[in-house]
Amino acid sequence: MKEELQHLHDVMQRARAEIAKVIVGQRDVIDRALVVIFTGQHALVEGVPGVAKTLLVRTLARILGCPYARIQFTPDLMPADITGTHVFDMKSQGFSLVKGPVFTTFLLADEINRAPAKTQAALLQAMQERRVTIDRETYELSPHFTVFATQNPVEYEGTYPLPEAQKDRFMLKINMTYPERDQELNISLRTLGEDAPERVLDRGDVQQVVTEDDLKTLQGVLRGMTVHDDLAAYVVDLVRLTREHESVMVGAGPRASQALLLAARASAALDGRDFVTPDDVKLMAPGVLEHRLVLRPEYEMEGLTVDEVIRRIGEEIAVPR
Repeated sequence: MKEELQHLHDVMQRARAEIAKVIVGQRDVIDRALVVIFTGQHALVEGVPGVAKTLLVRTLARILGCPYARIQFTPDLMPADITGTHVFDMKSQGFSLVKGPVFTTFLLADEINRAPAKTQAALLQAMQERRVTIDRETYELSPHFTVFATQNPVEYEGTYPLPEAQKDRFMLKINMTYPERDQELNISLRTLGEDAPERVLDRGDVQQVVTEDDLKTLQGVLRGMTVHDDLAAYVVDLVRLTREHESVMVGAGPRASQALLLAARASAALDGRDFVTPDDVKLMAPGVLEHRLVLRPEYEMEGLTVDEVIRRIGEEIAVPR
């Protein structure tokens, strides 16, 4: 087990190094993206335009040897534009399936809240079951099918907020912020030459770390890590308390407990450990819970944030030793 875990840790470290050739800074974002992938889950990525959300997903697909597709969500996008449809073939005098972009491994759902609910819902079955139903026929997707859905946090005109059921399918909400001054200067200077991030990726300077088939083996290593019962109880109590807190109108459901345990376990592996600690839980809790909680309006008017609520809830629970 130690050798397997060390191999997983090495792969993650190499992935970090390769991503850093393209993405400047954003270390926490990269780590959370790797956590999502190695746990076989999905991520909601939020950030203003120009912070490399799309470039991050393209880079992840390249280094992990996985097919990649992008859907630009718009108000006129239809569910069939995502899943695909059967088209009549004049030559064969029969219907054949034209697969949509959902038939990939890494799917970038760009500005997912630009499309109405019926189009957003086209991803629900794919995200939960890794299969899609088209004209009453069900088709299997890649076992590593992963959705990275992006949102702009400051522009809400012409958008359709994600329903709670849709948001609950995302393991983590990853917030991509502006780079530091020296990082932005680095990006700007690189843009003037041949080392612009997009050029580095397009000309193949980024090396593939593993194959898609290797991901299943590496994900299996995580299942052998130690998670004590008292730590699992700590996670469950933390999530359950979100449903009872005075400032919370809608708390997190059981899927949040599962997601927080999985995320904490992957975080420990990323740190090179074969056991999970309360610090791993605290590190992952904001990303797991932020998009699942709905605060009461009176508390939001007072300026209370979800991160602050999560911190307060954490202080009310005894931390296991």
